[in-house]
Amino acid sequence: MTVQFLESPHAGTDAAEWWRGAVVYQVYPRSFADTNGDGIGDLKGITQHLDHIASLGVDAVWLSPFFTSPMKDFGYDVADYCDVDPIFGTLADFDALVAKAHRLGLRIITDLVFAHTSDQHAWFRESRQSRSNAKADWYVWADAKADGSPPSNWQSVFGGPAWTWDARRGQYYMHNFLPEQPQLNLHLQAVQDALLDAARFWLDRGVDGFRFDAINFSMHDPLLRDNPPLPPGGKRTRPFDFQDKVHNQSQPQIADFLKRVRALTDSYGGRFTVAEVGGDHAEREMQAFTAGDDHLNSAYGFLYLYAPALSDQLVREGAEAWHGRDGQGWPSWTFSNHDAPRAISRWAGTRDLKAFAEMAMLLLMCLRGNVFIYQGEELALPQADVPFDRLVDPEAIANWPQTLGRDGARTPMPWSAGAAHAGFSSAEPWLPVDARHVALAVDRQEADPSSMLNVTRRLVALRKAHPALTRGEMRLVDGAPGLLCFERALPGERLLCVFNLGEQPVDWTAPAGWRVVETVNLEAGSGGALPPMAGLVLAAAG
Repeated sequence: MTVQFLESPHAGTDAAEWWRGAVVYQVYPRSFADTNGDGIGDLKGITQHLDHIASLGVDAVWLSPFFTSPMKDFGYDVADYCDVDPIFGTLADFDALVAKAHRLGLRIITDLVFAHTSDQHAWFRESRQSRSNAKADWYVWADAKADGSPPSNWQSVFGGPAWTWDARRGQYYMHNFLPEQPQLNLHLQAVQDALLDAARFWLDRGVDGFRFDAINFSMHDPLLRDNPPLPPGGKRTRPFDFQDKVHNQSQPQIADFLKRVRALTDSYGGRFTVAEVGGDHAEREMQAFTAGDDHLNSAYGFLYLYAPALSDQLVREGAEAWHGRDGQGWPSWTFSNHDAPRAISRWAGTRDLKAFAEMAMLLLMCLRGNVFIYQGEELALPQADVPFDRLVDPEAIANWPQTLGRDGARTPMPWSAGAAHAGFSSAEPWLPVDARHVALAVDRQEADPSSMLNVTRRLVALRKAHPALTRGEMRLVDGAPGLLCFERALPGERLLCVFNLGEQPVDWTAPAGWRVVETVNLEAGSGGALPPMAGLVLAAAG
């Protein structure tokens, strides 16, 4: 079959900077839409619903992994970087998805998992056969200590040591996550070259950028030194939480590898690269991975993703860290994703979920940087209730009931309130549909002008209509106690953004010389008080 690879939309029109200030919609393919009746979402399902995504006014779609995988970590254990897993479809299905997205003016961003592969990847199957084969050092192997214990004290994210014994080689191999996710040795040039070839494969198929999963885990300390303990305090549900992870991740050589990545993507023109960075040293690493013009375009942090409350201090922390000094990269922000409990369930408390979701969406659209909307966020979906016997996520099972887990953020997208399984599939889905989600289905919200879906469209349009929101500076300003106030400004436009994140009304009057351009949760005649969950955007006169 001959495949015609399509150029990105808007090629040649400031393509190199399309991503700056962009709104990106994240799709978790397993849970978006199922077209073949196996209870698992697929690429054709995404393609069928691209019009819904385009209707939001977003710039791009980020697809979580759909590559060949045994699905021990639901696609983040890659067995073939250059093919589609059959449960999701075929390469032809992917090409059709890209083609339709580009016709709709949407760009496609895919995940790349460069820190590890599946233990079923051909590279690892060869590597584990002996200590002398061609790929013997493509993964992180080490001898046991004299007493047979692992080479270091490193712990895995999912619990237990970050080392598993392999009898064939008579050595331990390293894994920061599941034992089925062996760690690649990115210190090796041949491994870097192979990963860049995988990126090139997808660039040649027309993708517009990459999110690099857990990229700060991609290199280890070759001396295998023990991690020091963290000071006492904080919530600890795993052995991993007790250590300062300075040796099994966070290595300075990662930034040099990212220069190679950037050189490759720049050679294609108009491509976007964003690092996913979490952990104890995330801020330092995000800055390093995006510094100057020769590293990644942006970094995707966890400042909001695990925060138990939305506060003015949280917003201030992000704004002050990413204020736009010379040589600084460009941030990306999200409130929810497939790895974290949905934001409104973490933040709203006893407050009205829809009202809180409206305020949060307006705030997200006002932040400096790129912003990511997670599927269902435009519907104000709360964290789903998944009973223990339906949990499938290894992290959720290991830490139950101490954490909400990831399954509750990954349940099926509700498309039709009257259809079986809310229109996601004709069969029982891989995760159950929460009954609360059915009433929030897309078809119900399409018919309601005041729905969260239509509010989201309005707020995305607001961001796109005001260059100060997409590319302007962000300056925190003093407001009344209890209010979050900041300005977004470019030459010729100044906007004032005001939010009551609390649970009580706050006295406040708009300053002279400003006109209101957008509000949420603010009724006419509110006078000089902002009710809880109110948000406003005002424009300076002239």
